[in-house]
Amino acid sequence: MIRGMMAVVLIFMMGILVVPVILVTAFSSDSPGNNLEVTMQENEQQFGQTEMELEEGNNEDANRQDGMSIESVSVFRSNNEMIEEVPLEEYIIGVVASEMPASYEMEALKAQALTARTYLVRQMIDGNDLNLPEGADVTDTVMHQVYKNDDELKETWGNDYEWKISRVRKAALETEGQIITYEEEPITATFFSTSNGYTENSEEYWENEIPYLRSVESPWDKDSPRYEGDRQMTVNEFEQELGVQLADGEVGKIISRTTGGRVAKVEIGEQTFSGREIRDALELDSSDFDWERNGDNVVIQTRGWGHGVGMSQYGADSMAKSGKTYREIIDHYYHNVHIEEASSVLVNNEMLDGDQVSFANE
Repeated sequence: MIRGMMAVVLIFMMGILVVPVILVTAFSSDSPGNNLEVTMQENEQQFGQTEMELEEGNNEDANRQDGMSIESVSVFRSNNEMIEEVPLEEYIIGVVASEMPASYEMEALKAQALTARTYLVRQMIDGNDLNLPEGADVTDTVMHQVYKNDDELKETWGNDYEWKISRVRKAALETEGQIITYEEEPITATFFSTSNGYTENSEEYWENEIPYLRSVESPWDKDSPRYEGDRQMTVNEFEQELGVQLADGEVGKIISRTTGGRVAKVEIGEQTFSGREIRDALELDSSDFDWERNGDNVVIQTRGWGHGVGMSQYGADSMAKSGKTYREIIDHYYHNVHIEEASSVLVNNEMLDGDQVSFANE
């Protein structure tokens, strides 16, 4: 029965990737990294086709590819709470345009297209997300990947629509069908806006150690307008958000840092926090921070923007400007991965085990 369930998913996904789809327009903001955060969660597979039904379907469609083809992605539109059927590559265009500025270099846009397509394939193979409305494959928010449609894009881009959409469409078209794999499985293709000069090991921000999400240098990010940030709040706000009581003149002690230079552990009074817990609670740009007490205020300086795991979008753009290809960008930020045709991966791949993830807000 398990193999029957597995095969149903494989045929379902082959339909998406083998049948030609119409490349049409979608959208973007000019702010990189709208979809930046990843949270680990449990998912379930729920399929009703029996092994006998599957075998019959395989025999019937042995010499053709149109019998069980699926040409669209079911996207839950959060504004109107409706499900929109979107052709596969139109969806990829809409995600790339929403997650990375269209003005970024073409090779960076291509790298972003691969992360979007890889994420979708992995999401579909992993199975039904318990956080999804019934009938939807993904949402259009940072819970999965940000997606905007053509009308939204035209409104956002105005007179810049034509040149921006042509660039995003080109990036999707020239990487059509390609995904990033590790050991013949689609990866968890995380990305973020700007690093502090290094990316982060996955287990130093989340719980799971993922072999292709290793800390690497990203020196270009120090030139990013998002590299440095400041946050100031009152002592009362600081105490309330963290549930602590500060001693006079004190703010807390940073006791260790991660491989990528971000805060690992902090002591405040008798309590200990991770850098991520501080970042989430105080809504900081990054978990690489320093802080000081200034009278009745706490002043916090951050470096970088985002969780720091996976591909730096600013770094990708800088690499592209120096002449690097999207393949070289992918190889730099994801350790020991390959770029393959999704259709061939799905034919040979069994149901994925291991970490199952969905994107969540930065």
